[in-house]
Amino acid sequence: MDQRAIFLTIAGMAVVTFVPRVLPVLALSQRRLPEPVAAWLRYVPVAVLSAMLLPALVIADGDLDLTPGNLFLWAAIPTLLVAWRTRSLFGAVIAGMLIVALARLAAGW
Repeated sequence: MDQRAIFLTIAGMAVVTFVPRVLPVLALSQRRLPEPVAAWLRYVPVAVLSAMLLPALVIADGDLDLTPGNLFLWAAIPTLLVAWRTRSLFGAVIAGMLIVALARLAAGW
């Protein structure tokens, strides 16, 4: 692949990434959204994060893994509780890292 094709590919990828993000901001920045729409939009980040995270927690080597050997799934449960109770992303990340580290230390994972 020559340099021009690489540049055009990168530029095209930048455009298709940038435009869908900027257009809604430009179109909606001067308008007030109806309250039901605004309430619904508040759940979008949580839904997207859950959709991305769940497969990583329950699927190992292409198979569903709900066994006691699935360290990340079992570490996610107390981490979720910490996140829920503290409402702190930093606290949840620290708790998750500590749980995984302690489990690996204790069980030799």
